[in-house]
Parts: sequence; C-alpha cells; structure tokens
Amino acid sequence: MKRCVIVGGADINNYSYIRNCLREDDYIIFCDSGLKHMDALQVIPGLIVGDFDSHDNPHFDIETIVLPCEKDDTDTVFAVKEALKRGFDDFLLIGVVGARLDHTLGNVSILLYLDSLGKKGIIIDDYSEMEIISNKPAYIEDSYAFFSLLNVTGTAKGITIENAKYPLENAEITCEYQYGISNESPQFPEGSHRLGCGYRRRRRTGRMLAERRLDRRIRRGRTGGWHRPRLVQRRNRRSHSGHGHRRHVGSHGSGRSRP
Repeated sequence: MKRCVIVGGADINNYSYIRNCLREDDYIIFCDSGLKHMDALQVIPGLIVGDFDSHDNPHFDIETIVLPCEKDDTDTVFAVKEALKRGFDDFLLIGVVGARLDHTLGNVSILLYLDSLGKKGIIIDDYSEMEIISNKPAYIEDSYAFFSLLNVTGTAKGITIENAKYPLENAEITCEYQYGISNESPQFPEGSHRLGCGYRRRRRTGRMLAERRLDRRIRRGRTGGWHRPRLVQRRNRRSHSGHGHRRHVGSHGSGRSRP
C-alpha cells in the first residue's frame, strides 16, 4: 500500500528538505491552506479537503471534499480519517507544526490516534521528525545529531537508551517530569566504528513522543546552491564513512537533558 502524505497549512521554510522526504508513489492530500505549498513541493494531490476558510477552493479537476466550517474534526483530522477509510496505514504529515500551538498539539495527537489503531505516523518539519514509540524498539539514524523522548500518556516504564550521550537503563518518565529532552549521539572520530543509539521499552504503560532533530544550520555548497542540512555533533560536523549507522533506543526512560 502506498504511503499517504497529508499537507497542512503551517509554514514550511526548507522546501528542499521536505521534498527529499517525499516518494514518487506517495498519495498526497492537501488540507485547505496547505494548498499554498503545492507549487513549492512540486506535487499533484490525489485529494483536496477543507472548509476553505483560510484558502480559496481552487476548483481543480481533482477530487475535492468541501467540509462545513462548523465541525468537530479539523481539516487535518478529517483527512487522516478519510485516508484510513481508503485503506492507508502509513502516514507522513507535513505543514502541521507551526505558530498555532493548539493546532500543533492537536496534530501531534493524531500520531497517538494512529498508533492506537496500529498505524504508522510521522510528522516532519523543516529540521526534525516526530513519531510515537510504544512497545517496539526504535532507532535513531546517523543523520540525526539530537533526539528527545517525551512521555505523552501515562507513565513510561522500562526505558533504555543505548549509545547516546545520556544513556538510561530500565528508567521511568512521567508526564509531569520530562527529562528526556535534547539527548545527543556521542562524538566518534572519523573511521571509527559507531554503534547505534536507540531506545526500547519492555512494557506499554505509557507512550513516548520521539523527536529527531537536524542541525539548524544550512551550509552553502561549492556551486552556490543550497544543500540539505548536514548533521552537526556539537560544533563538529559529523563525518560519514560509506553507510549510516543507527543508534538504538529503548523504552524505559530517556536520556537526561543537557544542562
């Protein structure tokens, strides 16, 4: 089954990075003001949904579902439910994290909703990605220099983080005390063997939001063009030796946040 990509109306500044995250066979749904990103993303939607209170209905020759302005679900939530009806179980949400904190939190809760249904969901913005970690091991790819684990439901017990700057073993994180913010993978000299950094949980008593973050600086290439952000470990650029490695994380606690 293809992946469903849902595009919301939050600002996107790093279009080249977002485009690199898309696949040729993605099924794209634009939600209302998310249509402002269509030209920059260089994709054609399979479906448009919205009440069009923040963007004019373009009246394209594309399937469009016009929603009432007064409704229980946001346009983004409706799009997710519609995609579920059509059989999708893999979701990528973009343009859903922005200045509206209420919408941002609501969109993050979509990840919880998808996880409760056994579906996969990821949110990406200009420099990071977020997903829910429940009872399966997860890994941080080498292309991410920083990561955070936040408890979003219940009490997360049995959290183990390996091969990170702030490791944990069989730890516990509550919603009231979030100490899993801004962990880092260790610095390795060029050519050395790097183990993965990851987190795993043995019992599902709570669910964690995992956020992986790129370095915020974008380097200008030799030709003057803008390149995808490179990962930086503290002040040193991360070196790559052929193929990426993964950092293994588990669910029993998360790394302590940096001072």
